Amino acid sequence: MFAGKTEYLSTGDSKTSLCSKAIKIMTYNVCSGKDYKLHNRILALGDIIRHHSPDLICLQEVTPEIHGFLEKSDWWPEYKCLMSRGMDYTEAGMVCSNTRKPLSKRQKQRSYFCMQMSKLPVDSFDGVPFSDSVMGRELCMANINIGGVTLVLGTSHLESPSRPRLRSNERVAQAKESLILLGGRGSCNLIFCGDMNWDDKTDGPFPLPDGWVDAWAELKPGEDGWTYDTEANAMLSAVVHKRQLRLDRFVCKLPDFEVQGIEMVGKEPIPGVLYVKVDVARWKSKEKICRQRRERMLPVLPSDHFGLVLTVTPQPGSCAPSE
Repeated sequence: MFAGKTEYLSTGDSKTSLCSKAIKIMTYNVCSGKDYKLHNRILALGDIIRHHSPDLICLQEVTPEIHGFLEKSDWWPEYKCLMSRGMDYTEAGMVCSNTRKPLSKRQKQRSYFCMQMSKLPVDSFDGVPFSDSVMGRELCMANINIGGVTLVLGTSHLESPSRPRLRSNERVAQAKESLILLGGRGSCNLIFCGDMNWDDKTDGPFPLPDGWVDAWAELKPGEDGWTYDTEANAMLSAVVHKRQLRLDRFVCKLPDFEVQGIEMVGKEPIPGVLYVKVDVARWKSKEKICRQRRERMLPVLPSDHFGLVLTVTPQPGSCAPSE
């Protein structure tokens, strides 16, 4: 489904300008949880978007409420919004806003969804559900026209681990399926990004075919790149078990573009915004279950994940229609 502005660029939308400019692409898991001052966090996300002015945006864990906050932003009209049909649920999460019918069990399991946004011309968009997902996960794909060259941008939120199952097999299968689907959209220039939920210790190396690169590993070798970090993200500092993982990634196959830079964003607390973290400790003493409640005030960040911004530039002479 296409929603939002129908014109892609207000200025500089000629082939010449598109071929000469750096293209910025953002991926961000925006955290659907309301406990963390949701409205403040979405405003902070908007500040990040205004500051970096990405040409293309991929968001995960978007809820109808988050979508509603975003579309009221002053920067929203600059973008075309791309979502799969059937994913724009009502805020109650119980009725599909397209059909007004009650959601199926599978639909209820995906109460949040992925969303893409583009300042650049979009030739086509599609959302393909994964065949093996019990969580209703899917791959969103947009064919972006950059001066006559097609760039296929895909995003997803791969299967999440849920105790006692880590669901590693499902993630690996979904990653492989995603790269195959992206490669079938008529272009050799491909980017796959999003919350991969990837843990190299359990999932192994990301399954990259020949010609694909992991942008962070390529540009920042030796740097951890943890986008989910219970030590660096003060909003998560109260968790019991330390977790530092590079869940969010950009993987690319770009013969007509050069991968120039990648940076992590959303690492600073929102000034003056705190939330109450409630901990309840339980223990057994003399055949009695004891409980102790403790409240702590913790900082709020734009999300429980950090975001990533990738910069690519067209190779000289690449601006010709893709075969």
